Amino acid sequence: MSSVIASTRFSVLDRSRTREGHDGPAALRDTVRFAQQLQALGYHRFWVSEHHSVPGVAGSAPTVLAAAVAAATSTIRVGTGGVMLPNHQPLVVAEQFGVLESLFPGRIDMGLGRSVGFTDGIRKALGRDKKDADDFAGQLRELLGWFEGRQPAHPQVHARPAEGLRVPPYILATGEGARIAAEAGLPLVVGDLRGRDRMLAAVDRYRREFRPSSWSERPYVVVSGTVAVAGTETEARRLLMPEAWSMAYSRTHGVFPPLAPPERIAALTMTAKEREFYASGLSGHVAGTEEQVTDALESVIKDSAADEVLVTTSTYDRDALLDSYRRLARIAGLTSADA
Repeated sequence: MSSVIASTRFSVLDRSRTREGHDGPAALRDTVRFAQQLQALGYHRFWVSEHHSVPGVAGSAPTVLAAAVAAATSTIRVGTGGVMLPNHQPLVVAEQFGVLESLFPGRIDMGLGRSVGFTDGIRKALGRDKKDADDFAGQLRELLGWFEGRQPAHPQVHARPAEGLRVPPYILATGEGARIAAEAGLPLVVGDLRGRDRMLAAVDRYRREFRPSSWSERPYVVVSGTVAVAGTETEARRLLMPEAWSMAYSRTHGVFPPLAPPERIAALTMTAKEREFYASGLSGHVAGTEEQVTDALESVIKDSAADEVLVTTSTYDRDALLDSYRRLARIAGLTSADA
């Protein structure tokens, strides 16, 4: 077993992807069940995401879903990857995480992103505008201030039960995220693994500019991306096909569809543009046999000096997906890898 990999934490982000023939409620129930399975395998944390009005994604309310996951598990850390802070009032976010931490003490993570609803219609429905993402640093300061009990702009207001609690914040590095995380002295989540040069540049900047804070004394780097492990390269590629086609379709039709079976995707007659996006979606991921994935992960972790790997793999076949995570757990030397 690689000592580099064995000393690294492994965690999971699940986007509650819908699958052909299965609706959104089924996807959410699958997410809760998946968290239980990954806890049994020994993964460190399980995060859920925030997407609004996306046909292929059921996860729209991450703190609500995190509560369901935490209630169904007992040891794995649970959090968000992430709550998109510009979509919400910082006071409300603090209250929500205060409730989560109160109910599940010592197990809750607060992953935060700076994206705002991705279409004009969604932003209007959320009561937000593109410019709301411009003051992410200020929104972040306000949010952390609610936990710390310091709100000079609102001296008579208290975020209960959040005030005085310590819910670890993590910043998703989109755009200026790496700089903001460094200045605030917070852990950084950066991806994806396909953009190795951009990822390493963001990590270097983060470490160079990091300022210790009451939340984190030293830099902490989580690298995020797709990892697919199977018995053969061909089987690993099949794991990647549903997500690659879903992305290709969304970029050519403006709709993000549910995940389709690999067999149906292989039989499609794609346009030149679809095939171009599809080929791009299949490339650059950490995928292959256990030996191949071990080598690739060792390279990523050595280059980035990452403290943790956050895996975001999605595919149509849930049994094959679980098998991939089981193989990855074996590679990582997780305590319950043979569960």
